Amino acid sequence: MLAAHPWFLMVVLAARSAAQSPVPTPDPVKSWWLSAQVNVIYQWHAAFPAAYSGTNSLRPDAEHAASHVETFYSGVRLFGRTEALLDLESTGGGGISQALGLAGFTNLDVVRNPTLGSAPYVARALLRTTIGFGTDTEAVTRGPFEVLSTLPTRRLSIAVGKMSLVDFFDVNDAGSDSHEQFLNWTVDNNGAYDYAADTRGYTIGTLVEYHDRGWALRWAEAVMPTVANGIEYDWHLSQAHADNVELEVDRGLIPHTEGAIRVLGYVNHANMGSYREAIDAFLAGTDSVPDITAHRQPGRTKAGVGVNIEQSAGHGIEAFGRAGLTDGQVESFAYTEVDQALELGVAWVGPPWRKQDRLGVAFSNNGLASDHREYLARGGLGFLLGDGALNYGPEQIVEAYYTCAAGLGVSFAVDVQHIDHPGHNRDRGPVNVFALRAHLDVPR
Repeated sequence: MLAAHPWFLMVVLAARSAAQSPVPTPDPVKSWWLSAQVNVIYQWHAAFPAAYSGTNSLRPDAEHAASHVETFYSGVRLFGRTEALLDLESTGGGGISQALGLAGFTNLDVVRNPTLGSAPYVARALLRTTIGFGTDTEAVTRGPFEVLSTLPTRRLSIAVGKMSLVDFFDVNDAGSDSHEQFLNWTVDNNGAYDYAADTRGYTIGTLVEYHDRGWALRWAEAVMPTVANGIEYDWHLSQAHADNVELEVDRGLIPHTEGAIRVLGYVNHANMGSYREAIDAFLAGTDSVPDITAHRQPGRTKAGVGVNIEQSAGHGIEAFGRAGLTDGQVESFAYTEVDQALELGVAWVGPPWRKQDRLGVAFSNNGLASDHREYLARGGLGFLLGDGALNYGPEQIVEAYYTCAAGLGVSFAVDVQHIDHPGHNRDRGPVNVFALRAHLDVPR
């Protein structure tokens, strides 16, 4: 069925076209960057057991869905160490069950509002300048988010504009890229990091990063959406904004090994609802059903912390993990409905039988705080979850993938995800979700 999908055919035709001429290699002395990508994901699952289903449930009947994302990346060095980045993007298709019913949804590329259509939009528009301290410099890898090839070892970078916070925070070399690695939301990101973003995953803000030998510190102030998972930004900044800070130490947990340790903290301020207020209003008979949207308050805060670890084992093998926690008293607002997150995995880049390939396996355990559980159990709806009832159990996911490089920027992947207690509900599942992915990178 994937072969019949028009966006899959686009990837194949583009690969054939690329094969007729050599692919240009980015010249590190140039002060600009142009590239593009196409990512197509097709997923399906068989029927699975469910004692009941609600408005926001993963459908228990067999279903399939396909998504596609096309991105055009551009950047230019304006003067000195000042760069401008502009990315245009188009998304289309959808996810199984319209991306409802799972906290760890199975496809990171899916935009959860199908009414937005596939018209191109500005994904990123950043102006960044870097100030150096001292004379030492280091080589950096040029790419869509970095035009310059050399930067001071000790430096302060300031960026302003439209961005995705997870391009800079909670990044993990082995588990952050749905184009070549894992697909699940709570494997590619910390599920308890309710980072400021609109429906498409972007925000507007200011980012400040200080890099030194072996460590870095970054801070960002960003705009929140007006409603949970909304596309519009809330410009009442005194009551709606997001504070983010992360400390990174570039060393492994094991002495004298490569790796990274990142500690994250965030505080969101927005017009958010209280699970307890919604429950109490329902029990008092004020509301016929628990409705958190009726109990929002401007300036309400939600805080959380996270840890992100990478540990190299050599030979292209890397272990990784994340853990996150938020109190779960205030509604999940921007990313997903997870209050406690734990993730462990291992990835292998360049296995001996095929050096261009990569593979990985990861386990994700997603949990809810008590107020959040009770709200869903009494029939409340979140922006993702709502089975009409809840027999709580942590949502547990095992995902494995294999990405095969076909050359000329083309890769294909197979992926499988086994999910116990979908939507944190022991009365539903388990379910196995299978996927095929086709990806094309076009360098400048």
